[in-house]
Amino acid sequence: MPTAVITGGHSGIGYSCARYLASHHKWDIVLAGRSPEKMSKAVNELRKVANVKVTTLALDTSSLASVRAAAAQCIAMLNSGEVASLDALLCNAGGRFDGPVAYSDDGYEVTFASNCLGHFLLTCLLADHMAPKGRIVFTASGTHDPDTVDGKLVGAAVEPDGEVLANMSKDGSKPISAGKRYSTSKLCNILNAYELHRRLRNSGSFLVAIAFDPGSIPDTGFLRTLPTPVQWLAKTAFMRWVSRRLGVTMGSVDFSGASLARLAADPGYETGSGKYFQSNDGKLIEARSSTLSYDGDRAANLWNQMQRLARLRREETRLSA
Repeated sequence: MPTAVITGGHSGIGYSCARYLASHHKWDIVLAGRSPEKMSKAVNELRKVANVKVTTLALDTSSLASVRAAAAQCIAMLNSGEVASLDALLCNAGGRFDGPVAYSDDGYEVTFASNCLGHFLLTCLLADHMAPKGRIVFTASGTHDPDTVDGKLVGAAVEPDGEVLANMSKDGSKPISAGKRYSTSKLCNILNAYELHRRLRNSGSFLVAIAFDPGSIPDTGFLRTLPTPVQWLAKTAFMRWVSRRLGVTMGSVDFSGASLARLAADPGYETGSGKYFQSNDGKLIEARSSTLSYDGDRAANLWNQMQRLARLRREETRLSA
């Protein structure tokens, strides 16, 4: 039975994706997340939707130790037959972290660690264990592109320098805003998706690497660190109308989750490697990402930086070549 590992699959877009994969494609699901209680509830609900196997995987993407433990457990489940095959790895978990700069257990800025570095490491550790034509999808965001309304509203992404982003403000310099930290982490995800595509093809692999923008969806947990009045206003019909008028890329939990599932499972996207897709106002479309995101030299440099930051050993993955 085809199986998808979904980080953050117990809530929001991830859970919507899991429901779609279970009900429409009859795929087995592995939910990877930090909250055992929320994952247990999601497991029970998914089992009511379809007769599929649903298991859980403890994972905190901000912690390299947690990522390594989760990858090892996933590989063990594959080897034992508990998971039949790994056909999709959906790197979906993430968030915006407002307030003062915070650091992960590894000493890295938490936005970069959670949204980007953890998923990079998980991908490198699991790619060699995936089905031959499996798909890896990185949840990105239109905010990565400073030439769009999305990018202008949140804060323009800065240079995708992994060392600087991971060690933000440790030298006493003024940190960039939470919005810029978020948009830049999503730019890094797109650069990683494109660089992964190149490395897969260079290694003779037929795995698929895709970047996906689910659109602006205030009713997920994305704004949970903002003041309550701001969260309330963002979810109103009036603000959705304003956002649409401004040209913001608009998504929804149901449609964006289903779109993520389609990218993982629909035959029509098996040729989507190295591409960027958006969920926008009820349509899933192939789009152009930012100009900078197609810079191959920047992508290769970022990849090498992330290998060092994640302390990834060359023998752990063929993607390090």
